[in-house]
Amino acid sequence: MPKQPSSKVFPLSLRGELVDWYASGLPHVWLPYTQMKIAPPPLPVVGTQGCKIILADGRELIDGIASWWTACHGYNHPHIVAAIEKQLHIMPHVMFGGLVHEGALTLARRLCAQTGMHRAFFADSGSVAVEVALKIALQYWRNKGKPQKDRFVCFKDGYHGDTLGAMSVSDPEKSLHKAFRNSVIKQYVLDIPADEYGFAEFDTVLAGIAGSVAGLIVEPLVQGAGGMRFHSADTLAEFHRIARKHNILFIADEIATGFGRTGAMFACSEAGISPDIMCVGKALTGGAITLGATLVQEEIFAAFQSDDPDHAFMHGPTFMANALACAAANASLDLFEGTDYGPQVTDIKTASATRHPLPVTWRQRVERIERQLLEELTPCRGLDGIVDVRVKGAIGVVQIAPEKMDYYGLRQQFVERGVFIRPFKDIVYLTPSFTINSQELSALTTAVVEVLAK
Repeated sequence: MPKQPSSKVFPLSLRGELVDWYASGLPHVWLPYTQMKIAPPPLPVVGTQGCKIILADGRELIDGIASWWTACHGYNHPHIVAAIEKQLHIMPHVMFGGLVHEGALTLARRLCAQTGMHRAFFADSGSVAVEVALKIALQYWRNKGKPQKDRFVCFKDGYHGDTLGAMSVSDPEKSLHKAFRNSVIKQYVLDIPADEYGFAEFDTVLAGIAGSVAGLIVEPLVQGAGGMRFHSADTLAEFHRIARKHNILFIADEIATGFGRTGAMFACSEAGISPDIMCVGKALTGGAITLGATLVQEEIFAAFQSDDPDHAFMHGPTFMANALACAAANASLDLFEGTDYGPQVTDIKTASATRHPLPVTWRQRVERIERQLLEELTPCRGLDGIVDVRVKGAIGVVQIAPEKMDYYGLRQQFVERGVFIRPFKDIVYLTPSFTINSQELSALTTAVVEVLAK
């Protein structure tokens, strides 16, 4: 399997003085999740390689969040780059209405084999994959003669995307969308039960509303942008059982948790469950290009098969199943399915650097990252203002008392230490590329401990 080069040289013309494109273009761009009146200027990036971001002035930052945890194999992986380049010369895109192509059909087959699902509907982002899932659930019940089942059960601290439907099933108060809480469809937003009594109450609530509920949507094991909050595989399995008991479709939003981030290829497998509908995105293409997919069981798809044209699913993104994106996703799956994963580095921190490195799988990589995060973030527990430290797979979280949080100040201090970490809400988190080596990961954890100690 191809190896990533250790470094990449960028033109000297992009170093030193602030490049013209930055000064002339910045006044015309609107940045995400940013109060641009008070936020410090964004960092000008001219390249990426491995787990590093290269800035216009020549500095290299170790990326602690893998571009919102998408670049699971690291940036510029040669196998993914080669697949995109090859596809570019063959066919960069063709509409998916009435036409299909090899890359999309191959990817659909492979995703279904990996997840245990049966059909794939491609979208162009994770948020759109969630929109598709909600629409499928609603029309499923309409096609089955139960149009009154038109609401969803979701959870506090949940986050499922930035589009209107996705916002409606996210936490209306504590998510990123409270400004829109009166503009979206009202759903049933419930607490995640903490014990058997909580689940008994949860069961009772669902029994009372089941007649109006199309589906239950959850981020399996880890609630991502809602605050990186964890729940157990047993909790997830109980959600699935109760949903099935009350004839409610179970929708697993694996956009952030899928593709190895929690330690399993997909978080649902840790609970031994098969959802009715699954959403994937983010790391689907190894972070190289945008793509999402909504996967369903055959029973769901069958409800749309009819002699009545109105029973067809009426949705179709213009760039659905984009050929370049499918090529990247297939290449990413190659890497996951291979036995020699990414650039070879010694997997044991104490081992001699002169030893011959051994081939490792992505699972071994994530296990090593999990152990190292747990060991090296633990010192944060004794620091003033730290509420919690938690680790799951390749996710490390330090939760901070809200009154101690200084987003912009923390971000700047991290950059000064040569790392890119982007705190939000009440957490500092790490979701590095799986190909990060032990020394690079230590640079991230050391920066977190040192900055929070101040």
